[in-house]
Amino acid sequence: MRIALAGLACLAVAIGIGRFAFTPLLPMMQADSGLSLAVGGWLAAANYLGYLFGALSAGFFRRSGRAIRVGLLVIAGTTLAMGITHQPAVWAALRLAAGIASAWVLVHVSAWCLPRLMGRRKLAAAVYAGVGVGIVLAGALCGMLMAWSVPSSQTWIVLGAMCLLPTFLLWHVFVPDGSARSPAAGQWNAHWWPLVLCYGAFGFGYIIPATFLPAMARGEIADPALFGWAWPAFGAAAAASTVLTALYSKHISHRLLWALAQLVMALGVAAPLTVHGLAGILIAALCVGGSFMVVTMAGMQEALQVAGAQAARLMAAMTAAFATGQILGPVFASLLIEARGGLFGALLAGCLLLATSAFALLLRRRNA
Repeated sequence: MRIALAGLACLAVAIGIGRFAFTPLLPMMQADSGLSLAVGGWLAAANYLGYLFGALSAGFFRRSGRAIRVGLLVIAGTTLAMGITHQPAVWAALRLAAGIASAWVLVHVSAWCLPRLMGRRKLAAAVYAGVGVGIVLAGALCGMLMAWSVPSSQTWIVLGAMCLLPTFLLWHVFVPDGSARSPAAGQWNAHWWPLVLCYGAFGFGYIIPATFLPAMARGEIADPALFGWAWPAFGAAAAASTVLTALYSKHISHRLLWALAQLVMALGVAAPLTVHGLAGILIAALCVGGSFMVVTMAGMQEALQVAGAQAARLMAAMTAAFATGQILGPVFASLLIEARGGLFGALLAGCLLLATSAFALLLRRRNA
């Protein structure tokens, strides 16, 4: 339980706040800082790019405990600094650093926690529920502070303080005592490539609705107050999905669970194409929000099972592929929007890629 709660708290800080707090804060920054949507897009892109750099550099840490400690400190510091400075260029650098640190923490929390929770699916699921917990806390806090007309700069500082507390409380849990193996050691295994490519397809397909569904929803919902609580609801679905999956998937392999969750996500991506209006958007949000952390959890567990002592290295490669996919997804969608004037082609491509990679996972499982 202590290991699971420590991992939950780390992912709540690293992903729920370090990566995703910008989403509910963007409308606040637009209102009180005059931030344009275009600049907001560049800040998001800087975080995506940082996540890629973080995944590529995660192997430089020879002890997972040290990587987690450094990552949590960087996230707390950059979050606090977002409320102190008001220069977009500095904001971009801070979001880049936060993305790097978020990837370090995700990779090394997975590498540190999962071997210690081997065979305990419920506790492993609790670790990945931390992402949804962080999203709920950050989103609810932003919603309340926005209702009280608190400026975005002070909200960033409050979130940074929230990050510092678990960082200090967990400092002695993740002691770099030599028990962790170096994620950079050993030889690359050619059998790892299918997992890396399928995880990259997950990043590409997931980020298209995650980026553009809010814009689609604005055309269907007139009351802007509803958007403030949409993000916490998304986080609650993400947190609940990992726990419910652990309770009802005891006899399902990690690879099969990954494939099934990715098929659910593919259905969600395609929902706005077949179900018009707000109903299609809600189905998409439910399917994507309820499956993206299941894919993350199952993918990391499959990496541990396949790579063993070299799991951290495979996890880092998969996370880098995911980061590459989530950078390419919005670019591809934007090009199609300019060429065809809508999201139809981008959503269809995301759906097909998610479904194809899911079936590839199932095929590899059958042939194994």
